[in-house]
Amino acid sequence: QERPWEYLESEEYRATYGDRPVWHGYRRNHKGSVPPQSPRKACLRRGRPVGNPCPICRDRNLLVDFRNVKLLDQFICPHSGVIFHPIHTGICMKQHKRLSQAIAQAQDRGLLWLQVPFVPVSEEDFSNQHAAVGKTPPAPALREPGKAWYPWYEWQQPPADEVARMRHLYRGFLKEDYPDTPPS
Repeated sequence: QERPWEYLESEEYRATYGDRPVWHGYRRNHKGSVPPQSPRKACLRRGRPVGNPCPICRDRNLLVDFRNVKLLDQFICPHSGVIFHPIHTGICMKQHKRLSQAIAQAQDRGLLWLQVPFVPVSEEDFSNQHAAVGKTPPAPALREPGKAWYPWYEWQQPPADEVARMRHLYRGFLKEDYPDTPPS
């Protein structure tokens, strides 16, 4: 077809799908009560269609093309702009790959918007006028040389009993003339 988007505007399409996306209400055939956790690779097996083809493969008039914006838009989340997962839409991996490429082409050519949601944020969230933000003190070199930037960085003498315990634990590794105060 030269104009694949014309089918999405036809009466036949409206009678089949209405206002819903083409994947709405689709249920894949599977054995047992638990649906498979991975999409099928393709809807053709040994050249023959599977029992219940995916929403795109089952309708011969639906063509995945970057110009078919109405079809591509049905597979993009309106809130986040992310392409729906094939498990969510029920399409096979072959069609999902073609859809992803067509959506990327349409966005590159400006036919589809790169949808980034606008989230209004109040001004107070970005202000630095609250208790958790304080003024950074000037560097120690600017105040007094040899002084720590913050008071808790300054050296503090450990308790004498703790020093004695550590000396006893590591007595075989310590030098004889190890000082009790830090070198300056």
